[in-house]
Amino acid sequence: MKKTVSTLQKMKDNGEKISMLTAYDYSTAKLFDEAGIDTMLVGDSLGMVMLGYDSTIPVTVDDMIHHGAAVCRGAKEALIVVDMPFLSYHTSVYDAVVNAGRIMKETGCTAVKLEGGKNVCPQIKAIVEAQIPVCAHIGLTPQSVNAFGGFRVQGKSEEAAKELIEAALAVEEAGAFMVVLEGIPAKLAAIITSKLHIPTIGIGAGAQCDGQVLVYQDMLAMYGNFVPKFVKQFAQVGEIMKGAVADYMKEVQEGTFPGKEHTYAISDDIIEKLY
Repeated sequence: MKKTVSTLQKMKDNGEKISMLTAYDYSTAKLFDEAGIDTMLVGDSLGMVMLGYDSTIPVTVDDMIHHGAAVCRGAKEALIVVDMPFLSYHTSVYDAVVNAGRIMKETGCTAVKLEGGKNVCPQIKAIVEAQIPVCAHIGLTPQSVNAFGGFRVQGKSEEAAKELIEAALAVEEAGAFMVVLEGIPAKLAAIITSKLHIPTIGIGAGAQCDGQVLVYQDMLAMYGNFVPKFVKQFAQVGEIMKGAVADYMKEVQEGTFPGKEHTYAISDDIIEKLY
């Protein structure tokens, strides 16, 4: 059955962990859905892993819609969350609702995600009032990487930790159904998780969160040489893909592919008449 916001809330209430991965296209979404993943995030990380940008900043609403729609066509049961990209919700509450509405209408997703704490609570509240579920995102927020001065762990001082707790409570109060906790100390994430009624999804935030999310290219060792501390590589798919391509090239060059089993037959009588 199609998973919903209520499904994820029941999982938290029952102490069941929530699994989430990024997805950006139809075929990957179909595979992950068949594997039974609970929810997929069409992240603005597609800017880097799919479009080759240096950050998420250049990603547009149209980019998110293009990829989000493909993922929604591939997933039959998983709940799909689509990121709202940089400046799609920062300029005004009105813009936030319009862009969230576009993303939902044109992709068929279940929810949108936006980054920020108290500063985006008016946007969260308005989007939720427009009947669009919102997943919040606090801690290390990639769209703010320039303001942070890089990808740095957040909430390590007493003051910063208290601010993150307050931010989590604020986005819940504003109506978010779930919150991503990124790049914060595990013990702080555990405190936030215990204080919130809504589920928390961790990425670099420890095992006490209600669920976990990873960029699938990181998890499958398909993207770059740098492996963040919080990433576990569950398979070396990148090496498998390169090996398969090398084998394909070799057989093409040797003339052993395609073989007889890969070709279509025609009657010799017909062939003789063609000379």
